[in-house]
Amino acid sequence: MNQEHLAHARHTLAHLLAAAAKDQYPNAKLTLGPAIDNGFYYDIDFGEDKITDENLKDLQKFMRKNLSKWVEFTHREVSADEARTVFAGNEYKLELIEEIVGRGETITLYACGGFEDLCRGGHAENPAKEIPSDSFKLDRVAGAYWRGDEKNKMLTRIYGLAFATAEELDAYITQIEEAKKRDHRKLGKELGLFVFSELVGPGLPLWTPRGTLIREALNDYVWSLRKERGYEKVTIPHITKKELYETSGHWAKYADDLFKIHTREDHLFAMKPMNCPHHTQIFDSEPRSYRDMPQRYAETTMVYRDEQSGELSGLSRVLSITQDDAHVFCREVQIETEAMAIWDIIEKFYRTFGFDLQVRFSRHDPATPEKYLGSPESWAKAEGALQKLMEQKGVTWIDGIGEAAFYGPKIDFISRDSIGRVLQVATIQLDFNQPKNFKLFCTNEKGEKEQVVMIHAAIMGSIERFMSTLIEHLAGNFPVWLSPTQVTIVPITDVHEEYAAKVYTLLKAKDIRVHLDIGKDSMGKRIRNAKNMKVPYVVVIGDKERDSSVLTVETRGEKIENISPEDFAARIEKEVVEKTLN
Repeated sequence: MNQEHLAHARHTLAHLLAAAAKDQYPNAKLTLGPAIDNGFYYDIDFGEDKITDENLKDLQKFMRKNLSKWVEFTHREVSADEARTVFAGNEYKLELIEEIVGRGETITLYACGGFEDLCRGGHAENPAKEIPSDSFKLDRVAGAYWRGDEKNKMLTRIYGLAFATAEELDAYITQIEEAKKRDHRKLGKELGLFVFSELVGPGLPLWTPRGTLIREALNDYVWSLRKERGYEKVTIPHITKKELYETSGHWAKYADDLFKIHTREDHLFAMKPMNCPHHTQIFDSEPRSYRDMPQRYAETTMVYRDEQSGELSGLSRVLSITQDDAHVFCREVQIETEAMAIWDIIEKFYRTFGFDLQVRFSRHDPATPEKYLGSPESWAKAEGALQKLMEQKGVTWIDGIGEAAFYGPKIDFISRDSIGRVLQVATIQLDFNQPKNFKLFCTNEKGEKEQVVMIHAAIMGSIERFMSTLIEHLAGNFPVWLSPTQVTIVPITDVHEEYAAKVYTLLKAKDIRVHLDIGKDSMGKRIRNAKNMKVPYVVVIGDKERDSSVLTVETRGEKIENISPEDFAARIEKEVVEKTLN
């Protein structure tokens, strides 16, 4: 089954779910039911009936029982009045009908197995033959506002999973179960990395010393890669006058997404949702010659976006976003060199964690020019430059039409984590429009003004989102260089504590993050505690180790015996320098 047929099968199952809901809850009002990446859903107003996950078994039973009766889809074109009659009493369908009429489109009703729904098509031709009855499963119940607007009524959304075969469904369910074990919200709490506070507010994570250590180590790594390429650090404030974002074009596009501050003198400021407009003002603070180009600014700082509360999710969707941001101001002839350098940084960073990268060319959609800044000519120039870059790299890319930023096209890097989930990670964005809006120039060799170009480059993108990705990718098993505690020393009894303390002192002197556990718990429990905290190395000290001045070390994959403390320290130092993934 190809992707188009699978999408049609999933949409068909959304119809079948709607039929089941109407059969078991006759007063239910149907709204919309599309296919999605892993299956389908249908949003339904069940009125006074409360639908929970427990009700899904009966709905699923109806679907599987009646699938054999769904042998052919038929459709008919109807007038607006006829459609209104068919869906009388369902204000949601009536609203959709009026929108169809307003667009001047034909109203079509599709029927199968005795069930008819308002639809534009895209179904399995013979569901009974094309859809195996064990290839789908109702998954969960959630809430969803009608049309995604929190001002509207909350509906019941029923999600279903659907794949071409039962085997693919089972594989996906296994992946989801593994994902639950790796959930960064669960592991983040267990490992003591970050917390949320009701007093602070949702979407505003608070980082513990352990979590902060990892954040800073990641950021230091990115900076080391950038420093080699000639970047310099800058610092900007967290607020700005609205005029900055009016000039950049962000205010017209994203005013509703900004946190706004009204001063006592009645000035309007905004919490910065991005850093690029501020960085333009550093560049524009003095005249620039071609000899000064490029200017490479890097800054890790928080930005703030007023996301809806229902969209917040752990670290992956927050209100305070820490960006490892950088902007290169360069001449057009320097685009290739600068973008290639960023590409090299991205490849080295993600290779460190075992990610293989794929490229998506996120370009603008010419059919909707109102979504973008700038002229067709500037977009053609920017997209041509990025396409040339990808061709020189010799990569095969995904065509991401319509995925561009509003100010310019992007090269987005896509990867999969260790359990197969698709992730968007880093990005390189080329921007001809903001330099034009801010009138950013350098003086060229002829003494003439030459408009510069901006390259936006985020390696992690957002430290919060990357941390959520990394925790789940590694299942919390951070490599030695990132682990908050690199070594836990467990003396078996009191008589072994003196030697354990000497080892602790030696490792501590070499800046190794080591914990000496001499608590009152049993040796077994102390070892389990260290493993539960996913410490890479657990050193157990007994008579043999003390008497021979050696160590017995348990790692995640092996047991090392009779190693000297000095050799053990050297091993750790080597792994930290090489950033070994273990």
